[in-house]
Amino acid sequence: MRVEIWSDIACPWCYVGKARFEKALQAFPHRDEVEVVHRSFELDPHRAKDDVQPVLTMLSKKYGMSRAQAQAGEDNLGAQAAAEGLEYRTTGRDHGNTFDMHRLLHLAKEQGRQDELIQILYRANFAEERSVFSEGDERLVELAVEAGLDTEDVHRVLADPTAYADDVRADEREAAELGASGVPFFVLDRKYGVSGAQPAELFAQALTQAWGERSPLRLIEDGGAEACGPDGCAVPQS
Repeated sequence: MRVEIWSDIACPWCYVGKARFEKALQAFPHRDEVEVVHRSFELDPHRAKDDVQPVLTMLSKKYGMSRAQAQAGEDNLGAQAAAEGLEYRTTGRDHGNTFDMHRLLHLAKEQGRQDELIQILYRANFAEERSVFSEGDERLVELAVEAGLDTEDVHRVLADPTAYADDVRADEREAAELGASGVPFFVLDRKYGVSGAQPAELFAQALTQAWGERSPLRLIEDGGAEACGPDGCAVPQS
């Protein structure tokens, strides 16, 4: 069974939702038969790469709230994250464009290191003092190499703004086609969708239901036509 997760590194609920989903997946009896694929979704796709703002400033401008309200929201997110065993800095974080991170996640997918990279990026953005936005490409290189990617590959992708750009845009178009207006957005076997950082219990229910309703292969008999099997191929008798 395949689970696709549309998310953005700048999304705190994606950070929390991933932990809740993984808690449910860890307890799922068929977890070793579940493939998890991370898909791209930018919350702020039109923001310039060098336009980096403090999170509280961004929240105040985007939602028309006071700084006190924005801080209260961050404090609530910090409590939600702590309940899942996650670190979360409620002050001093910044916000910026995540397009290059998504491009690197597609590189990581090709090399089987996607989950490692997305977790490292989440940790860096939400739990560490150093910014993933304001320190330039070298910070992303450092994090990608920590996830197991090759330094030269990472430099090559970051130096070419077209590398994996089509893959990011394709993910975003597909999200729109599936009806995702926000993230995190979980799609199980292209049959069920779960929106938001739901409790682990709901993810467990969704996994069980999707697994139980997988369609078994329906074989159409063809009158005994020849085929090859583990013991080789039948030799036609003249």
